Amino acid sequence: MRLVKYLAHCGVASRRRAEELIAAGRVRVGGEAVADPARDVDEASGVEVDGRPVAPEPREVWIVNKPAGVVSTAREPGHRAAVVDLVDSPRRLYPVGRLDADSTGLILVTNDGELANRLSHPRYGVQRTYRVRLRRPAAESQLRRLRNGVELDDGVTAPARVRRVSPRVLELTLGEGRNRQVRRMVEAVGNQVSELTRIRYGTLELGTLPEGKARRLRPPEVKRLWKDARPDDR
Repeated sequence: MRLVKYLAHCGVASRRRAEELIAAGRVRVGGEAVADPARDVDEASGVEVDGRPVAPEPREVWIVNKPAGVVSTAREPGHRAAVVDLVDSPRRLYPVGRLDADSTGLILVTNDGELANRLSHPRYGVQRTYRVRLRRPAAESQLRRLRNGVELDDGVTAPARVRRVSPRVLELTLGEGRNRQVRRMVEAVGNQVSELTRIRYGTLELGTLPEGKARRLRPPEVKRLWKDARPDDR
């Protein structure tokens, strides 16, 4: 198995993050630092990260209802709580993608690097749905622009699915995950977000999970996430 995939399989990090760890010289195989993420390894190869041996561990996927002020990182170097602190698990878990610190709602944490990569990589276009409360009622012209794609400083967005819930509340569904994308899209069409909550990731819904709580996904739910991430494309 390629080293980068092995690290993801062991729950160390997603494949993209594992490549960064290798490039930084933090990964050793058989006692020697390696720079090739495609190097073939197995459990007998003596893979270490930061001097600690790594080996495959049971996979876990959790859904968390993230409160405002909690950051979407594995550990926060400052004083703010990290989303993994809300999960009662001994595994080395990390978030799937990001959710702004001032946003709330559904975020996944896992030690399954392959699943995390597929769910978050733009290639697979996994849909995310957000409940958005606006500063001002949305005009029809603003909804049309969101549905057609919006020009941002990092390029035009893909068309969004938009459903009006009330004059100031929308549900937006996107297949992209750019930094603060929903907030920037709303600002680009002449409005502002006052509250933002992610309520769905793929086919998984936040439902009635209380804010600040987490639960481990059942096998059928994990299987549906793999389907959302189009595993047949492998």
